[in-house]
Amino acid sequence: MISANNVTLRIGKKALFEDVNIKFTEGCCYGLIGANGAGKSTFLKILSGQLETTSGEVFITPGQRLSVLEQDHFKYDDYTVLDLVIMGNERLYRIMKEKDAIYAKEDFSDEDGIRASELEAEFAEMNGWEAESDAASLLNGLGIDTALHYSLMKDLGGNEKVKVLLAKALFGSPDILLLDEPTNHLDLDAIAWLEDFLIGFENTVIVVSHDRYFLNKVCTHIADIDYGKIQLYAGNYDFWYESSQLLIRQMKEANKKKEEKIKELQEFISRFSANASKSKQATARKRALEKIELEEIRPSSRKYPYIDFRPEREIGNEVLTVEHLTKTVGGVKVLDDISFIVGHDDKIAFVGGNEAAKTTLFQILAGELEPDSGSFKWGVTTSQAYFPKDYTAEFDNDLTIADWLTGYSPIKDVTYVRGFLGRMLFAGEDGVKKVRVLSGGEKVRCLLSKMMISGANCLLLDEPTNHLDMEAITALNNGLIKFTGVELFSCHDHQFVQTTANRIMEILPNGSLIDKITTYDEYLASDEMARKRTVYTKTADDED
Repeated sequence: MISANNVTLRIGKKALFEDVNIKFTEGCCYGLIGANGAGKSTFLKILSGQLETTSGEVFITPGQRLSVLEQDHFKYDDYTVLDLVIMGNERLYRIMKEKDAIYAKEDFSDEDGIRASELEAEFAEMNGWEAESDAASLLNGLGIDTALHYSLMKDLGGNEKVKVLLAKALFGSPDILLLDEPTNHLDLDAIAWLEDFLIGFENTVIVVSHDRYFLNKVCTHIADIDYGKIQLYAGNYDFWYESSQLLIRQMKEANKKKEEKIKELQEFISRFSANASKSKQATARKRALEKIELEEIRPSSRKYPYIDFRPEREIGNEVLTVEHLTKTVGGVKVLDDISFIVGHDDKIAFVGGNEAAKTTLFQILAGELEPDSGSFKWGVTTSQAYFPKDYTAEFDNDLTIADWLTGYSPIKDVTYVRGFLGRMLFAGEDGVKKVRVLSGGEKVRCLLSKMMISGANCLLLDEPTNHLDMEAITALNNGLIKFTGVELFSCHDHQFVQTTANRIMEILPNGSLIDKITTYDEYLASDEMARKRTVYTKTADDED
């Protein structure tokens, strides 16, 4: 068990948390939610001891092991993958290394023998002989091929490093598991594996995530950060949302009845306070009036941007034709003879673990990259807006937000541009902030403003939900559902894909394509085994 007792954290004069009392018990999975800036990651750091409180304390049941998902992807570059995962249980890892050092000695003494015997006993008690196979099982489940298990971390790609650090956090069944955005940069297969792992995990889990489907699948409770407090709800994310909305409605209804009663009492007092025969009744009503207190309904810290893509012209029947596209990146063929035709009602989600292939295809279709062979053609009635996965260069300048967006606006009017910025929660003085210093979430909202202001009828979005909070993801999700044009997008948010797409394309590891007109859930249900057989067969054929 882990609990926060009267925890307060002040940053300058601002209280981020005020007298927080909450207990997290064994066997439960808690989703920690709240608006950007509410302090979700900060609270996890308080629980893990990485950050000291202004007052109050964190209590952990003595003897329990706490594990944290680390965020520094370069900290362990000189460690092998398998060693790093086993380091998730520090005591076990130290025993392994001390044993190895003793056995490597040329002059093995009696004292060394006694110490080795002690270590062997503790090693066996901690299931040390299964450590490597357990670590390998976690890595394989997350999609790290066995061939990489003895590689150095510095030789892995960014997404692979994320998976290894996650495996390190999960290793050895910690008593308390703290996960900050564990689904970031995971492919949908890895997320599905993690969901199953956490559903079967018997100890305490506290997780921060912007993935609504993930929270619904794994959480038994929701801990909602708002107003500097943390309110605990039993149930998953959807249950929290319904409960919180119901609570607000009930408070408003209760206040409405109280206001009606107040008005009734005030009218009686006003009419009869000067009437001698009614004076006692008027006095009684004054006392009753003084006792009525309205519930304080504070505005939530959550803010939803207004995302509305409005195409300037209707799209025709000819949208996009892709013929025999092939592209090799870094010596690896990521696209192999890809062909498809896009219709005017298509909302296509590109899914699967081949991240480089998806990004490469979007770059080609956006005109930023040339294919090695093959061709593509946009219809004459189409106009495209592109959200790139890597948008660093877009903000490598000293422009203000308002000037930056004006550069892309067909109407060079300050009021017009600021209207778009206001919808995306850039109010007042925010417009003069330099784009170079914006946070990840702010940059994403800028790019979405750019896409809205373009009036395009074909949207290409490569992982647009990264860095967005739950409210912005919900707003973008709803905006794309309402959009009347064509969408091609990739996203790791299951609910986002399921509710938006009507066609699924998966680029397989060998660069070939599966194309189905269906929802995402139906695709997974009907074709999961077929997809795996296809990948296996085609890979084997390629090797032959």
